[in-house]
Amino acid sequence: MKVVFMGSGRIAVPSLERLLKAEGLRVPLVVTAPDRPGGRKRRLRPCPVKARALELECAVWTPEKPGHPASMEMFRSVAPDVFAVAAYGQYLPRRVLDLAPHGGINMHPSLLPRYRGAAPIPWTLVNGDEETGVTIIEVAEKMDAGDILLQERLPVDPEDTTASLEDRLGVLGARMLEDAVRALACGTAAPRPQEESAATSVRKLRKEDGRIDWTLGAEEIRNRIRAFNPWPACFCFPPCLEGEPLKILRAEREQGCGCPGEVLRVSGRGPQVACGSGALCLTRVQPPGKRPMSGGDFINGHEVPPGERWG
Repeated sequence: MKVVFMGSGRIAVPSLERLLKAEGLRVPLVVTAPDRPGGRKRRLRPCPVKARALELECAVWTPEKPGHPASMEMFRSVAPDVFAVAAYGQYLPRRVLDLAPHGGINMHPSLLPRYRGAAPIPWTLVNGDEETGVTIIEVAEKMDAGDILLQERLPVDPEDTTASLEDRLGVLGARMLEDAVRALACGTAAPRPQEESAATSVRKLRKEDGRIDWTLGAEEIRNRIRAFNPWPACFCFPPCLEGEPLKILRAEREQGCGCPGEVLRVSGRGPQVACGSGALCLTRVQPPGKRPMSGGDFINGHEVPPGERWG
């Protein structure tokens, strides 16, 4: 069974590694995103899948669009049995999928039809869901709407961030993607349609999503802190930073009452800030241009009097 793997994001790396090790499967080509500028100096950087594929000495193809003539010729030369997709980020036209007898299958980190779209993991945390999962679907014309081949559930830990949940979903999805490829090879796959009436969609994150609205409840803000870690990261504006943002990386709910954004007290654990309901102790933060630190260390290095208001 020849598998052309298509992926870019970090969550896709375990799937690539697993398919490469799988007995009876061959991955003659890895298709991934072109290098993009990144970091402070905006130097070209490979995506996580390309970096790992090169380490593993895979053949790599990085087209701007997978449906362009050069890509079509590349795929024809490889003659895949199936395209296995995970966090690729590109639309696959029907003319590409038709080059493989089994078309394409996609690993999606949500319980479809819930959370179709590019950012299901952070929105799972924003909404305070206690359960998520992975769905393997057939690639279809409509985004994330293909028939379901496999689906498994995974509990969300109360301390999960997008980064930690992505790690666990990536491992689960890798095993399921291999299982789906094997089911196709054996002729035992049993696709079922999604329930369209239950479908929901989520948008990509924007940097401004990270700005904390202190009028929200403490639990809602805490969910956003977890969801937007590592990106875009929640942030606020303490007066001591004179207009510069302070990233909030971790917070814990506490009893407290005051005007939203008011510092109620400070302690060795960090500042306690009032929310629309309840309060949060900011236990891990990152000032601009510095490394992450405990809330207590931030207090020790900055003047944060109780009663001041944070934006």
